[in-house]
Amino acid sequence: MKEELNICLLQCDLHWEDALKNRTQIDTYLAEVSDADIIVLPELFSTGFSVASTHLAETMDGETLAWMKTMSEKKKAVLCGSLMIEEEGHVFNRLLWVEPNGRVLHYDKRHLFSLIEEDKYFTAGTERLIVEYEGWKICPMICYDLRFPVFARNDVGYDLLLFVANWPDKRIVAWDALLKARAIENQAYVIGLNRVGTDGYKAMYSGHSQVIDAEGDLISMAPENEIGLVEFILSKKHLSMLRRRLPFLADRDDFNLTL
Repeated sequence: MKEELNICLLQCDLHWEDALKNRTQIDTYLAEVSDADIIVLPELFSTGFSVASTHLAETMDGETLAWMKTMSEKKKAVLCGSLMIEEEGHVFNRLLWVEPNGRVLHYDKRHLFSLIEEDKYFTAGTERLIVEYEGWKICPMICYDLRFPVFARNDVGYDLLLFVANWPDKRIVAWDALLKARAIENQAYVIGLNRVGTDGYKAMYSGHSQVIDAEGDLISMAPENEIGLVEFILSKKHLSMLRRRLPFLADRDDFNLTL
């Protein structure tokens, strides 16, 4: 069990539909990371948000997951991020959680972005993932999931809510506001990792990757429109003290979410 977690976020541009180039550039960026417990990569980090190009989907035996396993073992850190995965005739926007010991967990994006027909090409997931790691409960989600608070509701006592994203700059005000809201209402740390640059649809991304504490205070934010690493430490003691002092979660409403 770790009282503190060292987290590293990689806010970067992505090469459109080129998994090899993206893996190669991430290798370069992560060369300087030496003591992280968890390394976070953007949504669809191997291709960019090219939802119509499902022929680029890999399998769970593919090159990118194999690379993630190698990198996780090399860095002695969890590596997580999402990519297109094909399985049993379906394509998923799948977040992969890869641990140094080789354990792989996954979460399939529940809320598909219908505005650009992600729901036409991908299959939606049906279940949340709650990871128990080093004494922490972590709930990873993907981009558009951020807009749906019921799905992210902290009814299991998670400590960290994590979003990987391709969230465009023209809606970045919503990104900032919703990340803060999810932190406050769930009394949990919230991390939002977004990309920068311009994608194949000419959508622009400014980053705003950030970590927020359980009271809604900003711990750290990446420089706008800049590529780089954001490294910080999360304290379990700080979170536990806050929840004891302000036990708001105990007063939450009870209901079941039907998917």
